[in-house]
Parts: sequence; C-alpha cells; structure tokens
Amino acid sequence: MTSAPQIPVREEWLTLHEACSLVGVSPATLRRWSNNGDISTFTTPGGHRRYARSTILALLPAPRAASSASPSAIEPPSGTGASPGSLLALVAQARRVPAAAREAFAIELSALERSEATIVVHTCHRVELYVALEGFGERALPQPPPGAQRIEGVDAARHLLSVACGLDSAVLCENQVLHQLRETLTRRRADHPLDPMLDRLFQMALQAGRRARSRFGGSRRSLADVALERVRQRAGALEGQRVLVVGAGVMGRLAALAAARQGAEVIVTSRTGERAGALAREVRGRAIPFEGEGAVPPLAGAIVALGGIWPLAGEDARKLAESGAIVIDMSSPAAVSDALQAALGDRFVSADDLAWGEDVELTDRLRGQLEKIAAQSAESYFRWLGSRNAAPAIQAIGEAADEQRRSELDWLFRRLPGLAEKERSLIEQMSHRLVAGILHAPRSALGADDSGDLAQAARELFGT
Repeated sequence: MTSAPQIPVREEWLTLHEACSLVGVSPATLRRWSNNGDISTFTTPGGHRRYARSTILALLPAPRAASSASPSAIEPPSGTGASPGSLLALVAQARRVPAAAREAFAIELSALERSEATIVVHTCHRVELYVALEGFGERALPQPPPGAQRIEGVDAARHLLSVACGLDSAVLCENQVLHQLRETLTRRRADHPLDPMLDRLFQMALQAGRRARSRFGGSRRSLADVALERVRQRAGALEGQRVLVVGAGVMGRLAALAAARQGAEVIVTSRTGERAGALAREVRGRAIPFEGEGAVPPLAGAIVALGGIWPLAGEDARKLAESGAIVIDMSSPAAVSDALQAALGDRFVSADDLAWGEDVELTDRLRGQLEKIAAQSAESYFRWLGSRNAAPAIQAIGEAADEQRRSELDWLFRRLPGLAEKERSLIEQMSHRLVAGILHAPRSALGADDSGDLAQAARELFGT
C-alpha cells in the first residue's frame, strides 16, 4: 500500500483552478511546472493534483512599494481592482512624429539604465517605451519628442493590445508587427529579467494578435505590398518591368516576392552578396553588386529595406534621379541619402509616407471585430492584475483559517494522546481538505474581484 504523503501541518493545498487563479497562469503551464518538479504537489486518491499554497505564492513577485513623492505616480483608474495606473507608455508613431525625431528618441531610450521595469518597441513606424512605474521608481525618463503620446494606465495596456491586433498599422492585421513584438519580447527576456506586469502584458498582446489574425479573412498584405502598389501607380502594370529590391532581410524578401507575383523582373542587391543571390534565385531574378559604378540598370522603381545607408552615388545616383523611377524607402532611419532624396523629389516615398496607406481606414464591421478582441484581452489582463493584488488578502484568509485549524487539531490531539501516527496524518489531511473546501468560494471570488471591493473588505477583516 502506498504510504500517505507527508504533509506539513502548516501547509495548505490548492486545486488546479485555485492555483491558476492565484498565480495567473494557464493550467497547462502549472502542470508543466509540476511535471518538471518546480513546484510541490500531491495527487489525491481520485487522481487530482493539489498544489502547495506556499510554493504558489512564492511564484508571485514581491510587492513593491510605490513612492507617493514620485512625479510619475498615477492614480489607478476606477473599475479595476489592480493597479493598471502604474503602467506608462511613451509612444512616438510615424503618423505623429517624423522619422528623425523617432530615431533620436530611440537613441535616448537605448541609453536608459537597465531596468526590469522597462521595455522598448522599435520598428520602422514606431518607437514605444513601456514602463512599470512602481518598479521604475523615481528615475528620470527621457523627454518624448513633439507629437509623441504619453498614455497611462488602462489606455497604455489597450494601446499595445491594439497594436498587436493590427489596429494601429499601415496595413490591416499584417503579420510583421506581431513578429516584431515577439522578437522584442524574446530579446528583452534574453537581455535581463522583465517585470511580470510587462511580461504578462506582452504575452497577452501576442495571444490577442494571433487571435485577431485567425479571425481575419482578408488577404495577407504586408507593408511591402503597399510599397509595391506605389510603384505600380507610378509605372503602370509591372509585368516585364524591372524592380530593384535593396536589402535581402525580412522586408526585402517580402518586397521581392510581391514584385515577382506581379510578373516584374526582380533585381536584388544587398550588403551580403550571398543573401542577395539566394533571394534572387528564389524569385527567379538576378543579383547585382551593392556598390560600384554601372551596377544599377534602368528601373520602373526601387524598394529599399536596409538597416543602414544605401551607398548609391555618382553616375548611378544621377541616372536613377533622371530616369523617372520611383524609390520607396521602407527603412527607418532612411537608407536613401538626403542628396538623392532631393534629386528624386516627389518620386521619393519614405516609410512615414507609407504609414498613411489606404489600409489605415477599416470598415466598421472589421474594426469592431478587432477592437472586441483587444478589449477582451484587456479585460483578462486586468483580471490577472487584480488576482495579483488580491494575493495578500487571499493569503491572510488562508493564514487565519490555518491558525484556527491547527488550534483545533492541538485540542483534539491532547484529548486523544493514544492516536497512531497514521490516524493523526489522516485527520490532518481531512482538516486541510475541509478548510480548503470552505475557502474555495471566497478565494475564487477574490481572484475574480475586478473592482477591488472584496479584496479591500478581506484586508480589513484580516488586518492586512
């Protein structure tokens, strides 16, 4: 016969649902931690897992005291039991802030002292800083450029969720912005730890973005398709015409594939000749040298997607400027030199110009669907915040009940001194289950307490 599990007298065991509500993770995650031996569990005779409350509480971040003297302190908005007011976003977006000012802001952000309480999103159309203010303390933040938005609390969380759902992109529901958010989170985690408040928000933004794309039945357009459309508007049907793609990265590849689909003769150039050659073969085009006179042939248009300057100069730059070809620079900062931009005049289109594409305006029906996904995700996020802030109240209830349980057990064992160890263990298990059953309803109510009223009442009752 299997011996009864050795349960500390002072421990309390939670059901899977209770443990998930307390720590704010999915059942699959909790089961994985259990299987890996990261948390203490035991299995009931009926095959159900129970989780040690002390271990679950240890997974929650230690509460940080916010300084009332901080100039950045924000009052939590009404209607939430958490403190979403401690979230701040500084947003420099292409429709409000020019590229040069965004890049200067990005440089300032890169100079910030490493902190768990910050994460930066930097794409061709946006530079955004997200801050968990309670963890950031009273340190100074860079001054955002003119036109940037300072978004606080609930609205900051909703903004990121809208970005992830494709509501704030030049191309509706395009995949690249979701890929960029995923890479941002991955790099940030690898660099140094991230405040759980921000980590959870970005995780939920990625989940919302995937949901939005699963519901979206439209064509899978990207910013590269918008750029190629500008070339087609200027040069006419692209079949048989030459289109130069400068850069063989993710966006360059999307541009080359889009041009090939329209029957264009695709020419590719890149700093790395091997990558240019591989992309050219993929689209049945040809590669040309990145630098050197006479490399660029007559073109219908060029799409530039580089992480640096395109060193086109001399005769090639002059011929391109005089050819009538349009140049779309999707790079941020711009890869096309100021001199060539001036020579091209209105035939130069920047990444910021693309930010005002036709896809910005959505139908009411589709906008409503995407906004609903973002709103549902925001609600889930605030419930999670509420469950974290309810943890002290939940712990206080458990401690008070456990103290009473131990007192009653002491009384019983003094009167039954002849009990065998096995009987004592069974009585202790029964007392744990009895208390857990009684506390299940109030714990569940606290975990779902969006208003914070129940948590406040519990704190008053149990002196926390």
